[in-house]
Formats: sequence, C-alpha cells, structure tokens
Amino acid sequence: MTQIVEKDTTPRDYYEATLENGSLMMKPYCACGNSLNDDYFCEKCSRKCECRQIVCRDQETLDLVKRYIRQSSQFSGFKAMLADPS
Repeated sequence: MTQIVEKDTTPRDYYEATLENGSLMMKPYCACGNSLNDDYFCEKCSRKCECRQIVCRDQETLDLVKRYIRQSSQFSGFKAMLADPS
C-alpha cells in the first residue's frame, strides 16, 4: 500500500467544526490560532485569512462535513480532517 505524506506542514487558516443540536457550526481561526471575526482579518498577524480546511472535533462531525464536501458545490474546495485528540 502506498502511504500518502503531505509535504507542506505550513499551518493553515481553518474552521473548527462542531455539531450543536444537530446543526453544523463552524468557527474560523487563523493559522496562528487566533479566533477570527466575520471579516476574517487576524489582529495578531495583521492579515486577511482564507479558511479552506475544516477541523472536526469528532467522527460524527467529520462524517457530516465529508458528506457536504461530496454533495455541495459550496464545500467542494474544502478539506476536512479530525482534530488531534491531544
């Protein structure tokens, strides 16, 4: 089996995804870890962020996000992953 290794380990802007009462909630964060407002401007880095990665808190959320990525054109440019449990 071929192992896939991502060469680019540069931190990326991302959404933190959770399920609240059955609804998907996504909060944007800068690559530096700073929480972003609606304008996606990071006060800490002084730059406009672009979130294309979705980090999911649990497997149920990841499954839902992957379904959205497959079925919705609005999510087609995103990548999803499970949050590191540590």
